[in-house]
Amino acid sequence: MNRNDLRKVDLNLLIVFETLMHERSVTRAAEKLFLGQPAISAALARLRGLFDDPLFVRTGRSMEPTARAQEIFGHLSPALDSISTALSRAADFDPATSKAVFRIGLSDDVEFGLLPPLLRRLRSEAPGITLVVRRANYLLMPQLLSSGEISVGVSYTDELPANAKRKTLRRSTWKILRADSIPGALTLDDYCARPHALVSYAGDLDGFVDQTLAEMDRKRQVVLAVPQFVGLAQLLAGTDIIATVPEYVALALTAAGGLRAEEPPFPTRLAELSMVWRGAQDQDPAERWLRSRITMFVGDPDSL
Repeated sequence: MNRNDLRKVDLNLLIVFETLMHERSVTRAAEKLFLGQPAISAALARLRGLFDDPLFVRTGRSMEPTARAQEIFGHLSPALDSISTALSRAADFDPATSKAVFRIGLSDDVEFGLLPPLLRRLRSEAPGITLVVRRANYLLMPQLLSSGEISVGVSYTDELPANAKRKTLRRSTWKILRADSIPGALTLDDYCARPHALVSYAGDLDGFVDQTLAEMDRKRQVVLAVPQFVGLAQLLAGTDIIATVPEYVALALTAAGGLRAEEPPFPTRLAELSMVWRGAQDQDPAERWLRSRITMFVGDPDSL
């Protein structure tokens, strides 16, 4: 196909194809694109004619892409990223007058401990924008970025899509939270003997602390695992349970009173918090502005 033939191609069809590759469902693709299922089905029929291939084969409740669809997607995804970047560079961004909608992914600790000052700054500079926050963590972040449901995220990250970019925002120390009135700091023996609460997105009962303790031939007893930091203060209140959390979470939780924070009685690894974003929007003026504000008000230059 030469470039003149591209006039025959509806760009909207390619967006539908990319969405179907991510969602593997006509229903979910329709919801994602705010279209009816008949419109998606009609677009799929046109795509099959355009590429002379079934593209998707139904297996149970899912639609599995054919080998040809996988090949097309490999070429199409970076091409759409390039088109998006080219169009975004043509537009100026004025935060004072913008009505943009930003969709960001934040882990629970970041939302609870670091979002408030960021939100105040965004509102002061860009009162007309809308901020949509999605709950994200190292398990959810790759799919949220890959599907375009968010443009930028802040979390402790692991694997990411190939076209995603990453920047370390801060390396945080850890604090012990306790609600009891027993005087004095905890010793290592005290720490291991006390019951522990753990924030675990996946429902695990161990984390970085347990790996560190194991290296010292010690262990602790986790009696409570919860999926988020919100409410941790109320859970610890009136008990001898302790929790080990990032320093910025400890600051937010102790601000209301009832809890005190102290240093762990053993050396701990720093927790590296990263900002990640879609490569397609790397040069988008609005997204660059947003990332600069995240860096300023979520990042911690002193820790880097």
